[in-house]
Order: sequence, then structure tokens, then C-alpha cells
Amino acid sequence: MFHLSQTFLNQPVMSLRAGNQVGQTLEAIINPNNLKVEGFFCQDSFNRKQKLILLSQDIRDILPQGIAVNDHEVLSQPDELVRLKDIIKLNFSLIGKPVVTVSKKRLGKVSDYAVEVETMYIGKIYIAQSLVKSFSGGGLAIDRDQITEITNKKIVVQDPLQGVEDGETQTAPVPLSPAT
Repeated sequence: MFHLSQTFLNQPVMSLRAGNQVGQTLEAIINPNNLKVEGFFCQDSFNRKQKLILLSQDIRDILPQGIAVNDHEVLSQPDELVRLKDIIKLNFSLIGKPVVTVSKKRLGKVSDYAVEVETMYIGKIYIAQSLVKSFSGGGLAIDRDQITEITNKKIVVQDPLQGVEDGETQTAPVPLSPAT
């Protein structure tokens, strides 16, 4: 099942053991090499000055009331997570990144993304187009299979319907209808 990024961000982190809020998610920690949400920066409920990390594997469930975890002990100090040190240092953010095609055609900027809850991999990115383009077709949805390169400055995707030979099919960015 896919969930949009807003399902995870600025949500209470609830302890199943204690039955209360132990933190609040602030932002996602995304690995740009494989587009996996490795975890979330969280505001600790017991020490407001402390910024802790909730690893995605410690999430028990996503509920309307927030993100369920076993207990406060699953929230870690950033310096304790040696394997994630390099990814945390990158401070990679997907929202707002420009998206261009391989042929350098500008499509717009990432406005949202959908995460597959079981694996925590980003399955789709949603692109907000410029004001002029948005009047004609709304936004675009790009599947993770169409992404060819991710850098700190941009995301490069396959050109829509380029290189399609007879008998082959290729997915194109899906235009989204404007919200009514």
C-alpha cells in the first residue's frame, strides 16, 4: 500500500507500550542511491531540544492518530547510527527538486512522493509543473522505474515514449487532472 509523504511528516509518534506520544516526525531521511526512506528525524516529547531518529524498521503501524512504535527506546541519537551516518550527512530532500528528462526537457519540481509502506521505498514522485503547463494538464506522476539519475541538484527521468519499438510498451509520465 502506498502512502503520500504527508502521512509520515509532522505526525505524532505513539508508544504502544506506554500509550502516549513519545515524539513527532519532522522530516524523512531518504537514501538517494535507492530511494528508500531509512527513517525520520523526530522531536523528542520528553526533551524538546533533542532531535532523535526513528528508523523505518521500528515503525509498527501507520494509524490515523500517528505512527505507532513499541516504545520511546526505538528513537535513537544520530551519532549512534553508524551505518546511516553518510546518508544523514547528505541531508537529501526530494521535495522541491527540479525534474528533467534525459533530453534536458524541464518537467517541473517534485511536489510529493508516495512510499510503499511495507518496504519504505519511494514508488512514485509527483511533479508540479509551471503555472502555464498546469493549466493544460495539472501535474505528472513518475514511477521509480522511469528515474535514471538523482543528484543533489536535479532528478533525471526517461523521455516519455522515447525509444519505443514495434511491439514494445513503455510507460510515460501520467498526467494528473487538476483538483476540483
